[in-house]
Amino acid sequence: MLLLDCPWCGPRSEEEFACGGEGHIVRPTNSADMDDRAWGDYVFMRGNQKGLYFERWRHSHGCGRWFNVARSTISHEILAVYHVGDAKPELSE
Repeated sequence: MLLLDCPWCGPRSEEEFACGGEGHIVRPTNSADMDDRAWGDYVFMRGNQKGLYFERWRHSHGCGRWFNVARSTISHEILAVYHVGDAKPELSE
């Protein structure tokens, strides 16, 4: 089980949170001009790489706020927790 450190509520069990998938996905500015293949890539395709991964999490059974987590997909170690809108931290695994 993960122990996530909500930036507003402090450390809590992962059971209080919902993972929102890969973080730092930016909506295309030209979405009206995109074909179905390009739109499908934006909506469904994600990195899913092994190692350092940046995710969005929501404290669904707490304050309800979204935040970002840098996590190792190998060890599940939480490497950083930071606010939405902040840049990715410089990390090495």
